[in-house]
Amino acid sequence: MTTHVVLGAGPVGRAVVASLTTRGITPAVVTRSGHAVPGATSRRADLTDPAAAAAAVADAEVVFQCAQPAYHRWPQEFRALQSRVIGAAAAAGALLVVAENVYGYGVVPGPLTEALPLSAETRKGQVRAQMWRDLSDAHRAGQVRVVAGRASDFFGPGVTASAVGARFFTPIVRGKPVPVAGDPDRRHTYTYVPDFGEALVRLSETPATWGRAWHVPNPATVTTREFAERAATLAAEPLRLRPVRPWQLRLLGTLVPAARETVEMLYQFDDDHVVDHTAYAAVLGDHATALDDALAATIAAYAAPLRPATR
Repeated sequence: MTTHVVLGAGPVGRAVVASLTTRGITPAVVTRSGHAVPGATSRRADLTDPAAAAAAVADAEVVFQCAQPAYHRWPQEFRALQSRVIGAAAAAGALLVVAENVYGYGVVPGPLTEALPLSAETRKGQVRAQMWRDLSDAHRAGQVRVVAGRASDFFGPGVTASAVGARFFTPIVRGKPVPVAGDPDRRHTYTYVPDFGEALVRLSETPATWGRAWHVPNPATVTTREFAERAATLAAEPLRLRPVRPWQLRLLGTLVPAARETVEMLYQFDDDHVVDHTAYAAVLGDHATALDDALAATIAAYAAPLRPATR
């Protein structure tokens, strides 16, 4: 039986595990702490150590790379981390399935498609672009088989560190002002994280997709204001958006480094940011969850801790 190893136990890693378990597969999840994930076995490894990374995936036939450094450490650490993963997957002879985002394209007039050049000028966008080039080079050289799924800003149960994570949904379910950076009346594609996990698994199962990157399926693209309004309606709470200015993010960044790092990515929210997944849907189907269904599940997860305990 094929051995599946998932690197990282964040929202994307857990979504991959959930999709694998629906197929009767029990994967191994690798984290630095040995964190337990329901439906998976746990392995402890420091993926920045080449020997530890290789040992963690030595029996793997499929490796899902969903691990990442802290957001503000991407320029210093992310490419090196991926290099260790490439080496480990190559040594195991495993397929490497990589969770990516769309930062590498940079500022683009019109919808994002996979045919666009990776010409980002931001620091994190350049890191992402070079990381894909590293993956593509390794695949073309026959070092390791690679496929990647690219998501936009994602949301869903268990997603906290996102533009539409805890700082967005927690105030919605509490009827509090919702902080929003950028222009809320611009269209923005958001990825539902269970759909991201399912897409990565489908890519792993389909050799015809290997060797390139694909935009994963997303719910209908709406403005951030409409996204928030639909969520607030489902939460049965009033909605008030609170604008967050770049200078406020920089000020907050003196205490929270990740906040400072969001400033260079604000172009994605100051104009329309629409991600096209037509190419993926033509090959693997459009299994995107309807937006209201995805929001309902997210609201339910965030509202659960607020409900009175029953005796």
